[in-house]
Amino acid sequence: MAGTALSVAIVGGGIGGLTLALALRQRGIGAEVYERSAELREVGAAVALAANGSRVMQRLGLRDELAACSAVPTELVYRHWRGGQRVVAFPIGDAYEKRFGGPYFGVHRADLQRILADAWGKVHLGRQVTAVVAEGARYRLEFADGTSETADVVVGADGVHSTVRAWVDDASLARYSGSSGFRGLVPVSRVPSLPDAGAMQFWMGPGGHLLHYAIGDGSVVNFLAVLDEPAEWAGASWTEDIPRERIEAAFEGWHPAVREMVGATTLHQRWGLFSQYPLNRWHRGGVVLLGDAAHAMLPHHGQGANQTIEDAVTLAECLARDSLETALARYEKLRRPRTRAVQRSSWVANGLLHLPDGPDADARDVELGRIGETVEWIHSHDAGSLASASPPRAESP
Repeated sequence: MAGTALSVAIVGGGIGGLTLALALRQRGIGAEVYERSAELREVGAAVALAANGSRVMQRLGLRDELAACSAVPTELVYRHWRGGQRVVAFPIGDAYEKRFGGPYFGVHRADLQRILADAWGKVHLGRQVTAVVAEGARYRLEFADGTSETADVVVGADGVHSTVRAWVDDASLARYSGSSGFRGLVPVSRVPSLPDAGAMQFWMGPGGHLLHYAIGDGSVVNFLAVLDEPAEWAGASWTEDIPRERIEAAFEGWHPAVREMVGATTLHQRWGLFSQYPLNRWHRGGVVLLGDAAHAMLPHHGQGANQTIEDAVTLAECLARDSLETALARYEKLRRPRTRAVQRSSWVANGLLHLPDGPDADARDVELGRIGETVEWIHSHDAGSLASASPPRAESP
């Protein structure tokens, strides 16, 4: 059994790192959080916090704070790109929470991170990790400012460009999906043609799609517009500036609500959408990975943050129950199949959402009638309960 004497160093003060810190403290395990930035700030616009993530937040005592700054979608709707007709819909709201035991929240990333940071307390800011060094049974983190810290466990919650990952598995794993995304936050008043601003909606069309949902008090919608371009992503950065006119031109002929939304954004930048080949391992000794550092995925199921939250509570529960070696092995055994399945499903969804009108799109629309099954296997998953119920692996003699 891990005990309160175990020291954990968490590299990364984002959603995953802070959730892990709170989950560890809840289980009597101390941790320190090291963030490379001089201030806490989340990249991106918003988070669709599904029940598999919100249940964890509830158990951490954060539901009320989240509810105060979140919108709850009325339903999940798939629409035709040009005509806007409803292809299929799935209820959310109260019925969703009753079914899955947790709410569905549309929340700004900055608000979620603020709530987590306030609940946690001290984060060590401006501490960029440059190396991880083994020192007997412990590990030394070396920082860019010349300082260092030691811990029994090092957790790499430092995102897709993880420094810690190089110590665990130095393979180059990123793969470009052939699609790029444009994000934005737009007041509902700027989208007069939008049907049902309170719903989470996918607009599906040839070579692209647009997803949006309300956040906060419901007066603002967060959107992600995705296009099958460019064919290759040549730059080292995963973002690039792009004129607004090019974004608008790509959605010429789409429903007025889509064009209004895209035209109203002030964020004239596109993100290359990358996924990640599965790692050979998630841990090496007492160094372990979490979230995007282990399993970056496409955003088409809205599961990036939710899977990171699942990782955090699973790792905390394993560390609280088992010896260190057993805990990290069991964490990896529990999380690798789950995250791979979500990664694969999201990759497949990218192509299905971008079909031109015709027989293939018609067949897809029929399959979307089973969207409840996809929602079920993803959103009903209870990572914390699974980790606490699953028996630990037998210790080696």
